[in-house]
Amino acid sequence: MDKSKLPINYDTIVWILKFIMTSNEGRTLNMSKIVNEAKIKNKLIVKIRELLEHRAFWLYLLVDEAEKRGLEPEDFASAAITRCGLSQGSDLVKQGGTKSLKGLKKTLFTRAARWVFEMEVVESTDDTLYLDFHYCPLVKAWQKAGCTDEEIARLCDIAMCGDHGIGQCFDARLELPKAIAKGDDVCALRYIKGDRKR
Repeated sequence: MDKSKLPINYDTIVWILKFIMTSNEGRTLNMSKIVNEAKIKNKLIVKIRELLEHRAFWLYLLVDEAEKRGLEPEDFASAAITRCGLSQGSDLVKQGGTKSLKGLKKTLFTRAARWVFEMEVVESTDDTLYLDFHYCPLVKAWQKAGCTDEEIARLCDIAMCGDHGIGQCFDARLELPKAIAKGDDVCALRYIKGDRKR
């Protein structure tokens, strides 16, 4: 390529590219290998996703600031997010008037929530609730923040503590055999009561 025929100086192009590839606080943007693209583009759904992305960005910044201070985020963040899930789960049980996992589906995994996460209900009984999420706005926020795939997986583990807390309120455990944050094609949430096997 003949640099002399470019409409702007070659060095300026290099500077612009470096600027584009840098996120907040001079952090180089990571080219995450995680595939996480929304198919539903409804304006309202996009706005709701943006709110969830903002919440995920808070979590990233809290974890980042903790690490800068020599703290281990898992020592406190997981417990705090679990408490949030327990609080939300308690409210959901009261709202639905049941600890049936059908009640959890009805109160938390509404049609709007299913659109936001491009969620598929795989199985729904009183004792099992299997969901596949095909999109995650939290992962999208962490990708935008320039997190590595390893950081995204770690942040997801912390964020999922809330979902585990919700499950506890319904006397269920949550299994996560697949996660978008770990490079899988879906987040496979499996709420299971008792000793039932997946």
